[in-house]
Amino acid sequence: MIEPDQLAAVRRGDESVFASLAEPYRRQLHVHCYRMVGSFDDAEDLVQETLLRAWRARSGFEGRSSFRNWLYRIATNACLSALERTPRAVTAPDVAPAATDPASPPKWDTELPWIQPYPDDLLDVAASSEAEPESVAIARETVELVYLAAIQHLPPRQRAVLILCDALDWSAQETAELLETSVASVNSALHRARTTMRANLPRDAEPPARRTEPSADERSLLARFMDAFERADAGAVSVLLREDARLTMPPALMWFDGRDAVMGLYRQLLGPDSFGDFKLVPTRANRQPAAIAYLRARGKREYRLAGLNVLRVAGGRIVEVTSFRPDLCGGFNLPARL
Repeated sequence: MIEPDQLAAVRRGDESVFASLAEPYRRQLHVHCYRMVGSFDDAEDLVQETLLRAWRARSGFEGRSSFRNWLYRIATNACLSALERTPRAVTAPDVAPAATDPASPPKWDTELPWIQPYPDDLLDVAASSEAEPESVAIARETVELVYLAAIQHLPPRQRAVLILCDALDWSAQETAELLETSVASVNSALHRARTTMRANLPRDAEPPARRTEPSADERSLLARFMDAFERADAGAVSVLLREDARLTMPPALMWFDGRDAVMGLYRQLLGPDSFGDFKLVPTRANRQPAAIAYLRARGKREYRLAGLNVLRVAGGRIVEVTSFRPDLCGGFNLPARL
């Protein structure tokens, strides 16, 4: 709880004391807003709005709840307001049918609110915040891309209840107080939200344990995927994909469903008539294995940033590749060339 002298200083407008209390929660709040809206960039704006709202409302903070819970209340309400104004974040299957011709040039739509990836190093910062040492580590199943995609199908208040209860492990009572509703309403909303999530999540989406990083097997599979791409070995890539694998390429209005369809595109990218050759650099995103892709065009000397490939793995095979264009990867600070 906030100390009485700190509370008095905040209420009278001491900026340094307010900042010392609020700043340690910035990254946690960012992850919370990201879960709510699915966008790394929008979450940045919402955290700024949260801190501005908190500063303006400082005289009304009486210290009956923790400073953290007070900030989460403001952040959640800021997200709920934002979700009233903007459509939900999307993935390609939400807005386009599966592609049938890999040779067809993709159509790009940068105006749609695409789900964006989140770098694991920033998730680690949020999970290790000294401001709340007892806070739960940010587990994979609460930030994995399929979770973000599924949660976008929930009405905003159900989304808030699910995140607060299941991702942050808040009690129904704490959640009810934050949302200014009853415990019965929270429990009802949580039941409906979990039902909707089960309908929208792949059966193999949730790992058997609450992990916070890719497993050794997933890292090995990523290394094989990278090696196959760099050697332009389409056959080796095909072996790594499950039969029902899919590939999406946001912000392209094009995606491929099934290993054969995915390989139709990959054989073009890795064939003798391709744009050039690839170099991949390992990284992590949304607690999933990922690789930054660089392309050296025919006749050129340097590799240029092409995108970020985030893999979803189940049963020892790649079941989904989300290949983000660089403009959707603002949180990663990716070098433009090698």
